[in-house]
Amino acid sequence: MNANTPRQDSAESGPEREHEQDVRLLSQLLSGTARDLPSGRHRFHKERLMAQIHEQAQQAQQSQQGPQEGRTAAPVAPARTRRSRLPRLAVTLPLGAAAVAAAVVAAMVTNGAGGSGGGGLATGPALTTDIGTATTSGVPQLLDQISLAAAEGEHPAVKPGQFIYVESRTADTFVKTVDDKSSLASHELHRRQVWNSPDGTEGWLIDPAVNDSSEGETLSLPDERGNPLEAGLNHPTYDYLAKLTTDPDKLLAKIYKETEGQGNTPDQQAFTTIGDLLGESYPPAELYSALFRTAAKIPGVVVVDDAVDAAGRHGVAVARLDETSGQREEWIFDKKTHVFLGERVVQVNQPKGEGEDALMKPGTVTFTSAVITRAVVDGMKQTPSQEG
Repeated sequence: MNANTPRQDSAESGPEREHEQDVRLLSQLLSGTARDLPSGRHRFHKERLMAQIHEQAQQAQQSQQGPQEGRTAAPVAPARTRRSRLPRLAVTLPLGAAAVAAAVVAAMVTNGAGGSGGGGLATGPALTTDIGTATTSGVPQLLDQISLAAAEGEHPAVKPGQFIYVESRTADTFVKTVDDKSSLASHELHRRQVWNSPDGTEGWLIDPAVNDSSEGETLSLPDERGNPLEAGLNHPTYDYLAKLTTDPDKLLAKIYKETEGQGNTPDQQAFTTIGDLLGESYPPAELYSALFRTAAKIPGVVVVDDAVDAAGRHGVAVARLDETSGQREEWIFDKKTHVFLGERVVQVNQPKGEGEDALMKPGTVTFTSAVITRAVVDGMKQTPSQEG
């Protein structure tokens, strides 16, 4: 199955469903990307999964090295937090751990994982769209206009004790398997709410495609194992972003360095990393403006004259085609104000391969979102309308 293709089986409840979610998450961690995996779910499970990998990696290395004292496996790097979005994940494993992790996945699957569902969220047919025409003409000029608009926009600083609140509308297309028969389906357009503290240690997610409960689930760290937070481009807290350089050349060099080995190509991963910061993070004002000037330096960036976000708003898109997956990631902006509206991922070229890969026909929208509200609030699970 294509690494960018989400999949769901017939839903079951209880531990079996959580088990299957763990299997899929770990499988996508191994692939280096998890573009369509919900970001909140990955943070909920990642420490437990990575702990399993780390423990088995230690056991494997110790068995290979023999009874030598003082030798342990190298620490596992923290899994990538998405946007993003979108969340996508990438992880660097210690030497030999990839094979061990693959064995963990195989064992989990062999042990009979159940299907994962989207809580009580309704499903429907695959999301589709007309594929807009892309051109390299006018890319620097458009990104310069977007950068200027970002610099002029209201962007209050986040103080300790406050929370970054992002409300969006989102939907996705995935491969659904029932009785060994696979087809495309989608989660209906739904509301998603995320809260994060500036240091990233406290957070909350409400998303019916992720949560079984309407109350949502915690994103707070450290987890029950005591794993601490390690902020970075893979986990971009506000405090971390506030310390980043705003020089486009230096920032791009840092992105390439920190994301080395992730994604299908370095350029695509750099574009994706910046896109992650646009959706559910809150870059400080100077950095927010600099991100667009940085994106202009990535080869292969194009303009799509007409793109539609999840709320049905038409705009112009800054985009890049992943030649490996055949999917184009589009950042959508208002054509007049150049304010960021949302993003989507469109299957532009027929994926290579057979079976489930072939289901993703050109025109399929694998992921779509629209930012409705982005604000700084004074309390967890508080919305701007609740503030005095």
